[in-house]
Amino acid sequence: MNAEDFPTPDADVETVAPETLKDSIDAGEDVTLLDARMASDYEEWRIDGENVTSINVPYFEFLDEDIDEDVLAEIPDDREVTVLCAKGGASEYVAGTLAERGYDVDHLEDGMNGWASIYETVEVEGYSGAGTLLQYQRPSSGCLGYLLYDDGEAAVVDPLRAFTDRYLADADDLGVDLRYALDTHIHADHISGVRDLDDEGVEGVLPEAAVDRGVTYAEELTTAADGDTFQVGDATVETVHTPGHTTGMTSYLIDGGLLATGDGLFVESVARPDLEEGDEGAPGAARMLYESLRERVLTLPDDTLVGGAHFSDVAEPAADGTYTAPIGDLVAEMDALTMDENEFVELILSDMPPRPANYEEIIATNLGQNAVDDEEAFTLELGPNNCAASQGSLAGD
Repeated sequence: MNAEDFPTPDADVETVAPETLKDSIDAGEDVTLLDARMASDYEEWRIDGENVTSINVPYFEFLDEDIDEDVLAEIPDDREVTVLCAKGGASEYVAGTLAERGYDVDHLEDGMNGWASIYETVEVEGYSGAGTLLQYQRPSSGCLGYLLYDDGEAAVVDPLRAFTDRYLADADDLGVDLRYALDTHIHADHISGVRDLDDEGVEGVLPEAAVDRGVTYAEELTTAADGDTFQVGDATVETVHTPGHTTGMTSYLIDGGLLATGDGLFVESVARPDLEEGDEGAPGAARMLYESLRERVLTLPDDTLVGGAHFSDVAEPAADGTYTAPIGDLVAEMDALTMDENEFVELILSDMPPRPANYEEIIATNLGQNAVDDEEAFTLELGPNNCAASQGSLAGD
């Protein structure tokens, strides 16, 4: 049902902005959510947190005038409940229906679409290179990006198409010229913003090693080969080819202080190797990843920070609130980084989560083989990223 299809309850209910809900969760407040989406959608992707109580009762349970008492019994009547759905229409109806029966309720503005619009910046305080480094965080999907700025210039790594205007606005607010937009690889979980930023006058950069996958627009962008560098003020960004997650997977060493690893290495796991070549090619890709980690990543100084393109709900942030960690700490905490090759391959093939939703269409879009408008692009990438090789954390096990 669309929002306009729901009857209007007599009771008015307040709307909660997604950012306000996120602030409450971050502050450790007790939050109770009534998710009115279908059970399959709820199981795949929902809002969680240490102090979050989440209840799933689909909206259709509230459509009859006489709501089943067993349904009402699931809704707490001793605390405030925030109702949410996919886009905000069903939740407003359900919240109003409950308010008519005396429940203390409000509803989430724009539902999970609103939740997916949250995009925060946190400074990477442990970064030791020139300039200032910010980490972009999208809590709905765990997507991470990076903005480096120094001496009037800036570069963004792994930008999302949905936030193209945000990067330009942030650069403007900081008084810097956004010179580069760099992708680490052909993403399978979100639509890249590199081409859109290139259209706005930012130099779009694609790893040279990714072009052979069938990129249709490579001639329009700058391609970065292993060892190429980009200057941002006094900071140098170096291209480091680290295949495994994909054949074109490329990391960027940001002035020696942080390695933006894309989907190669995360603070809680390593990359899954099956999104480019499927199950058949996964073992070979896993061996390629092992070599990249051992020869290109773990050879860097122990105090070099690692910052991936994603974090999962089992990842623990650093003291500064970023999802970064020194290489030495990851080696000490993640057994996968000290295993021999055969053990490594066996481990990362053993517990992979479901592939990202719509990943084949997202890949085709990022290759330039599939054209979608902004609304469809946003819808395609809703949900968890599932780009790590493990469903749980490999760090600290």
